[in-house]
Amino acid sequence: MADFYQNGVVTTLHNLAKRPLEELEKELVSFSEKRPMALILPSLFSELEGPALGKIIEHICDVPYLSQIVIGLDRADEAQYKHALKFFDALPQHHRILWNDGPRLKALDAELAEMELAPRELGKGRNVWYCMGYILASGKAESVALHDCDILTYDRELLARLIYPVAHPNFNYEFCKGFYARVADGKMNGRVSRLLVTPLLRALKSIVGHSPYLEFMDSFRYPLAGEFSFRRDVLNDIRIPSDWGLEIGVLSEMYRNYSSNRLCQVDIAETYDHKHQDLSLHDQQAGLSKMSIDITKALLRKLATQGQTFNSETFRSLKATYFRIALDFVETYHNDALMNGLKLDIHNEEKAVEMFASNIMTAGQSFLENPMERPFIPSWNRVVSAMPDVLERLKEAVELDYQEFKE
Repeated sequence: MADFYQNGVVTTLHNLAKRPLEELEKELVSFSEKRPMALILPSLFSELEGPALGKIIEHICDVPYLSQIVIGLDRADEAQYKHALKFFDALPQHHRILWNDGPRLKALDAELAEMELAPRELGKGRNVWYCMGYILASGKAESVALHDCDILTYDRELLARLIYPVAHPNFNYEFCKGFYARVADGKMNGRVSRLLVTPLLRALKSIVGHSPYLEFMDSFRYPLAGEFSFRRDVLNDIRIPSDWGLEIGVLSEMYRNYSSNRLCQVDIAETYDHKHQDLSLHDQQAGLSKMSIDITKALLRKLATQGQTFNSETFRSLKATYFRIALDFVETYHNDALMNGLKLDIHNEEKAVEMFASNIMTAGQSFLENPMERPFIPSWNRVVSAMPDVLERLKEAVELDYQEFKE
């Protein structure tokens, strides 16, 4: 049973009563008359062959309130795109696939790149950005949810609880972040959130001093959750990173654009499990190692925009402060795991902390050496200003791909 405690400056919507899914969906159907709803699914082609996505689609087929589903498909050739069309054809809702590696969308991306308006690197951020553009172009939805395609413990209640706060006509929330316990197979997971983000935020508070931004970020129970929902007007101004800093970047943009009373977080699942990234102790360009560097840089960049200055001495102090806080968290989580009959390997936890501490220094050095780094993808408002017909062309390219290859 969840508690009802409100932590920080962001409203938390708990799961207190185990409300029946049928009740939630009945309300959402009525909400959809005023606020049509959409779902974004950013996917790699490999996920179509994995154990999770097929089951996710089975659940989504029974969702009665969605007007639109937008699938962003990465790393797919023509044969794989055709396969994806058949794979998602089971969906009864209106749906379209953005074939990001197809010639039409690649040509549009090349035009934007010439104007320095395209995403600078491949990845989930780029995929999500184009899906957001398609949502704007199609004009079919007012409330939009987004979740990953590798959730092994998926149930459609997750989607209902995720989209409810931004779909309810009497709520004023513009954005909602999902949270959950990262527990599966008798283990406590979520190392990057537990052992990097939270202790790093606490360390930054100690080094920087009082910061409304850090207080805001520390209010989220699972800041790295890939599940969030929003009103359509959010899409016009948001600038998101194309690297592993996506989730931190989205929260930072919400802080910049909206008052905290327009934002919330919601408990969407009792347990949650998905594909796990390797720790990558010896490769800073892969796995959790790269993720930790990108996340740290995302936080540093945001603080810099607020006038905070950093130097090498700052990062040495930050690393030392983080390391002590993170090691204390290892003990805390170990005790929590034991009391709940879960497994937690202290040795592996401390190896992760040591790597994250080292990567804080790496991220800090990169931040100092690359002051002109621009990881953010431009907002769609800016892109439309530079290329007024871009949304229409994006929509047309997706539709032409569909018509050409749909059997």
